Amino acid sequence: MARYDGGMTDAIALDYGASEPLVLEPEPGADIVDCAGPAGATGAAAERLVAQALGEPLHGPPLEAHVVAGDHVVVAIAGRVPQADAVVAAVRSRLEAAGVAGEDVSVLCGEPLEAGSSTAGEALGSPSNAVVFDPAVDAATAYLAADEAGQPLYMARSLVDADVVVAVGNWGWHAGLGGRSLEGELWPTFSRAACRRELSLTLARRGRHALPDWRSSVQESVWQLGVCASLRLVAGREGSLHAACFALPEQASRLARDAAAAWCPSLEDPVDLAVVTLSDPRGGFAMVGRAVAAAARITHPGGTICVACQVAAGPGIIFERWRQGTPLQPLVHEAVASRDPVLVVDAFETRLFARALGERRLVLLSALEESTVEELSFGHAADPDVIDRLVHHAERVAVLHEADRMFPRIG
Repeated sequence: MARYDGGMTDAIALDYGASEPLVLEPEPGADIVDCAGPAGATGAAAERLVAQALGEPLHGPPLEAHVVAGDHVVVAIAGRVPQADAVVAAVRSRLEAAGVAGEDVSVLCGEPLEAGSSTAGEALGSPSNAVVFDPAVDAATAYLAADEAGQPLYMARSLVDADVVVAVGNWGWHAGLGGRSLEGELWPTFSRAACRRELSLTLARRGRHALPDWRSSVQESVWQLGVCASLRLVAGREGSLHAACFALPEQASRLARDAAAAWCPSLEDPVDLAVVTLSDPRGGFAMVGRAVAAAARITHPGGTICVACQVAAGPGIIFERWRQGTPLQPLVHEAVASRDPVLVVDAFETRLFARALGERRLVLLSALEESTVEELSFGHAADPDVIDRLVHHAERVAVLHEADRMFPRIG
């Protein structure tokens, strides 16, 4: 984190997915805090980082101690992870060193993603040799246990049948949820589509109050599967890998949380203007919401948030109707009653967005049409100069690179 005051005038360059970066040139005496995520490793360096975590963990035995020759091992990648190919290569190498034959190692991925690019956002994919789990196929799952409410927990059959499951997942922040992101867990990633829909319904109805039940289901599924080998990853900036933590599930999560503190910049006072970018400049509108939630934590209630990105698709119908003046609570009830998965997710994301934005002004520099932005009652930035002018007129400014990954705070 860099602070620009007392005459410092170095330019700040923001990569927001355009052919040229957004360049902010602070004037002498400007009060600007520039916040970026931690550096990380890519390619062979990332593979070495993971291999060291697996072979020399800070807590507990190495990966080799969890397996014996002849075991069928499933490496379960729960969603998007940084430097996925390097991660899987390191895990495979350590398993082979322990005597597990290559044909006895399967890679199960939670979602189909492309890998191999070095750019931020695109570098977070799944390896090309992974089998992608399809939650819509009930036959691909098996009954695991019942949760505390007596509801059945289903998990991918290959995980239930495996001798050893190596859980791999990203650990990150979601400012809209007040902390930890929901991604990176075996449940509901490898459960039935119906389980995912029920979780979305509960989140839309109850918001953050639904998180304890989610945590309970996550813990129950991990315990019932007998998962002892857990690799939690923390992304670095620009799609790199900042940290790899290997241990028992709870210990690995605690280690990853500590490492993810590098994404939690601390400011002394709230700012009047926050300028933010996304980890994937062309991501969906939900990513804009996460970035806004992060920026709102350090922005005055009456301040302005500028999002610079290349998002081309607008929000859903629930979000649009809310911005057009319809009260949000009835919209959420309507979406939940419909049980339409698309509307339910839209309602949940809109609820988080509304809570985060409050009375702040939002300005978008994006690939959205000006008319679309104006219909949402947001400010439209036609070009980077608009953002630069806002910076020059603001008394105190914060710049958050890849804000959707951040959990900033005051104090």
